[in-house]
Amino acid sequence: MRYPTSTDDELEAAIEAASLAVRKGELVVFPTDTVYGIAADAFDADAVQRLLDAKGRGRSMPPPVLVSASTTLDALAVNVPGWARALVAEFWPGPLTLVFHQQTSLQWDLGETRGTVAIRMPDDEIALAVLERTGPLAVSSANITGRRAALDAGAAETMLGEKVSVIIDGGTTAGSDPSTIIDATGDQGRVLRPGALTLEELNGVLEPLGATLTDEG
Repeated sequence: MRYPTSTDDELEAAIEAASLAVRKGELVVFPTDTVYGIAADAFDADAVQRLLDAKGRGRSMPPPVLVSASTTLDALAVNVPGWARALVAEFWPGPLTLVFHQQTSLQWDLGETRGTVAIRMPDDEIALAVLERTGPLAVSSANITGRRAALDAGAAETMLGEKVSVIIDGGTTAGSDPSTIIDATGDQGRVLRPGALTLEELNGVLEPLGATLTDEG
């Protein structure tokens, strides 16, 4: 079902419907600061598998995890380098995804992660409101793999409507570029996927600390 958000009451109903659907193990779609995302409870392995199936995506491409606060980082990741914390402080919430070694105690199955987890805090009021009620969500772009990511609810509904329980219509997203993905599992950070944040912007924060990122491309 598609939920409008043009009034406060509509927004509350949409957020509550999405939160309830997530708790029931269902899939939901909502806007982020980059593109629309399709989301599942990160700790519900069956729901995460349904997310991958909905996109036509294999377990070799595990979804990132979105959080509502940077303080959640240490509950999900270990061995977080100081330079990565500097990027989090500067660019979260925002279009920055960081790949860390995951906490070994976490009871989840996101796919073939090889012991890592990609984490982001989006800069979008609707996304953050949902995350505050659900906790960490596995979220991928709302599209069929190989097709363009949805920038509005209509495009998401066309591709995924039969596979999700709730679509929150928040209008057209502010950005079309995906988040920049950084590998923070080694001694030096690497750009795994260029995106909304440039290498120059990121290194502008890190160079005063004596650190720099390399571009895998």
